[in-house]
Amino acid sequence: MSYLGVGVSPGNVPVYHVTNVRLVDRRMRVAELVLRCVICGLGVLAVVLVGTDTQVREIFSIRKKARFVDMKALVFLVMVNGIAAAYSLAQVLRCVVSMVRGNVLFSKPLAWAIFSVDQVMAYTTVSAVAAATQSATLAKWGQPELQWMKICDMYGKFCNQVGEGVGSAILVSLSMVVLSCMSAFSLFRLYSGTKGRSSARR
Repeated sequence: MSYLGVGVSPGNVPVYHVTNVRLVDRRMRVAELVLRCVICGLGVLAVVLVGTDTQVREIFSIRKKARFVDMKALVFLVMVNGIAAAYSLAQVLRCVVSMVRGNVLFSKPLAWAIFSVDQVMAYTTVSAVAAATQSATLAKWGQPELQWMKICDMYGKFCNQVGEGVGSAILVSLSMVVLSCMSAFSLFRLYSGTKGRSSARR
């Protein structure tokens, strides 16, 4: 008997049809390609928005220039998103080459490498967004208890552009989290397939 592409062998061992497995792999690869393209594009956008953001104000005849390097959290955000964009571009090329060659399934060493780097990038992008969001919140609302002033009241244009960059970085971090889950699924599915085949031999 067969249900949803799953057959049952005489030994009551589930047997997944190869065609359905390959179909799932292709859909996963397409989803991965789309997400990595999104990360690459939004990562570059975040770097450009935050990295090129400046505003000059004249306060009591003194010219002050706001730049992203004045906030270490924004420097960290730019660095992480630049790395994420470059890494995603490399992965996009790998996905395209594998699709052209028809190699859809992962090998275990490659799956482990992608899983490990995706996990690191997911945690790093989330931490960078968290740090930048905290700094942006203090710049927007200040901290009256500590007499920290609202920087955005003086540098409105700078804060607005930083906010757009942080928004792009948030989408990058969410996409990286989804990708890390997908790479984990691809990795552990290889081991479950091996376990199923070894049980079938017995």
